[in-house]
Amino acid sequence: MESSLHLTRRQLFARTTLGLGTAALGELLGASSQGAPHFAPRAKRVIFLHQSGGPSQLDLFDPKPGLRKLFGSELPDSIRRGQRITGMTSGQKSLPVAPSVFEFKQHGKSGQWLSELLPYTARQADRIAIVRSIHTDAINHDPAITFIHSGSQQPGRPSLGSWVSYGLGSENQNLPAFVVLLSLSNTPNNDQPLFSRLWGAGFLPSSYQGVRFRAGADAVLYLHNPDGLSRETRRAMLDSVEKLNRMRSQASGDPEIETRIAQFEMAYRMQASVPELTDLSKEPASTFEMYGEDARRPGTYAANCLLARRLAERGVRFIQLYHRGWDQHGELPSHIRMQCKGTDQASAALVADLDRRGLLADTLVVWGGEFGRTVYCQGKLTETNYGRDHHPRNFAWWLAGGGIQGGQTIGETDDFSYNVTTDPVHVHDMQATILHCLGIDHTKLTYKFQGRWFRLTDVHGNLVKRLV
Repeated sequence: MESSLHLTRRQLFARTTLGLGTAALGELLGASSQGAPHFAPRAKRVIFLHQSGGPSQLDLFDPKPGLRKLFGSELPDSIRRGQRITGMTSGQKSLPVAPSVFEFKQHGKSGQWLSELLPYTARQADRIAIVRSIHTDAINHDPAITFIHSGSQQPGRPSLGSWVSYGLGSENQNLPAFVVLLSLSNTPNNDQPLFSRLWGAGFLPSSYQGVRFRAGADAVLYLHNPDGLSRETRRAMLDSVEKLNRMRSQASGDPEIETRIAQFEMAYRMQASVPELTDLSKEPASTFEMYGEDARRPGTYAANCLLARRLAERGVRFIQLYHRGWDQHGELPSHIRMQCKGTDQASAALVADLDRRGLLADTLVVWGGEFGRTVYCQGKLTETNYGRDHHPRNFAWWLAGGGIQGGQTIGETDDFSYNVTTDPVHVHDMQATILHCLGIDHTKLTYKFQGRWFRLTDVHGNLVKRLV
């Protein structure tokens, strides 16, 4: 009697034959609660190569040769315009201009400008689109990376991969729709934290959160059966637990119980699919020549790029890589060289490999960090060494495949790479464009929580039409 008095609308629908719990299970198996795609998609999946820490656009994508004449001079007030800077450099007596020590050249038929640090990416110049004019609202790492991946600086919102999984479901019943891979820095600096909430589902059902694959023999913890437990016994245990869970679901109407049932079933299927996925022994030698020998070592950036291709082949909807080590407040010239040596070849190989396998046309590849770096030096400036602070006013990403028009550069900055002068692109614009490539109208992918309809782009965001 008491339980019936507390019967909620959610529980009422959950007790019908097509209740919310059944819908949650259907989502995990491939159905879409949002009816997406809203229009014909160009991309079926996304590989997001997030370079955590903020790669320097000045040293990689935005050449400013005129700065060499201004070496060591004070950043003009007319350029800074009173904009806030971090506490790490606000106390400096001077903000001296630090030109890049690296050379830039044009590449491909399109003439894309790229740094000498990116020789492999340069070979893909006609396949990639470079956006130099991205800007963000955050100036420090945690709110900035949270903003990139959830559309809000405050924790608690669903991640981009979770929104995509929620909107489109999965193409492969034996693997999660959203997989996360982490790799360590190629420099001594590896202290950039990455919290699991970055790939969390927020207020969406937990079935949409990312599943982290770890390096080594056990890609997913607790996936394998304990010694002495056969697969048949595991099946019998799951069947018994499912009966108990369904009894509880009928009593409480909690859709998360159905999600739990679905996740148990997914884990059972992954016992067979994940070992095959992560076994690179059948990859030919030419693959490792393409990605680099680091691809043979689990957990490296190169190995994760190769694994991303294998996940894409198997229909995983959203593949998120995080690579730490780009937070170069000091010794930038030597550290960024190490980072590029560890990432450039594999990033370019991923694009080329997808293309030769016929997958690039419907796989969107995104490369970029949470903000850029300042033109002025943090710490002591010499002709061969400098550091750069965080810079949210403009930074650069590149994109390829999945409906992106390659061979073009979008956006321009001032002579100091400090402010956007043409074609500004906000983070929400990039998020809207990524969803657009997947056939999703970002204004229609919504979820009601605590009385309000939420979406990834909040109340902002416009399609970057030149990109698609």
